[in-house]
Amino acid sequence: MGGEGFIGRHAVAELRKQNINVVVGTRDRSLAGKPGYECYFLEQRTKRDDWREVVRRFDVILNCVGILRPAGSASYEDIHHLAPGALVEACAEAAVRFIHVSALGLSPGAKSGFLTSKLAGEAAIKATAGEWIIVRPSLLDGEGGYGAAWLRGVSKLPVFAVPADAKGQIAALTASDLGEALTRLCLASKEELKLDESRIFELGGNTHWGFEAYIRGLRRRYTGKPVLAIPIPGILSRIGAHLCDVLRVTPFSFGHWELLRKNNIPLPNRLPELLGRPPTEVISPLPSSSLPIS
Repeated sequence: MGGEGFIGRHAVAELRKQNINVVVGTRDRSLAGKPGYECYFLEQRTKRDDWREVVRRFDVILNCVGILRPAGSASYEDIHHLAPGALVEACAEAAVRFIHVSALGLSPGAKSGFLTSKLAGEAAIKATAGEWIIVRPSLLDGEGGYGAAWLRGVSKLPVFAVPADAKGQIAALTASDLGEALTRLCLASKEELKLDESRIFELGGNTHWGFEAYIRGLRRRYTGKPVLAIPIPGILSRIGAHLCDVLRVTPFSFGHWELLRKNNIPLPNRLPELLGRPPTEVISPLPSSSLPIS
């Protein structure tokens, strides 16, 4: 599910490299009927019975669906909570592995609908007895990502704003590494993945960055020129985030403002375990004496 999205495209590409027969679930009606594609609207499938016949045809269901903001009939509650909960119940009944891509930084104290619905979705998944896996990636970089492209664009500006309360650390990883990790989760046995020990896979890069340091690192990568960072008071950053949600401009949202205020790093980081190698560096690390590692 979500195979045409940012994360899904990288996972599908990697699975096909392994000669795996993949069926892409998508909301794009233009792809309905095209070989290898099926059209699903998750907001219309929020009960186990809605998925019962679908999941029985597959060995693994990989759910990469997520929405930045509600649109039309697609709500946070349906897309992030009810539909995944229904899917995992159907998978448990059919003995099908269910892999759900969630997010790092979820906590009961969150106030944004984006984060609270993601947390509710995880709770619904954990309540089932099937072979489920929850994947929590940190910030993603790569081609074709709305947020990734926006951050790259910000890094190319001579001036950028930094929320003064953006004190959290980021463990950015590449979308291609995530696609490779998801492929491993799809194909490896339960024993190889040690699912009896933990079904939660928090993933990120090896280098931890503050938000300002991350943008500066991207600027070194793309322009190599100096940049001016202007701190913005937390309350103004929060108001700006709400405005972005209302006006639907930029991927910056109230949920992202909440995430920036605390660490967004995997504990432990299971990406090297899945890749069998160190994660790809999104940007070149600074000298060890100046790395902003928590």
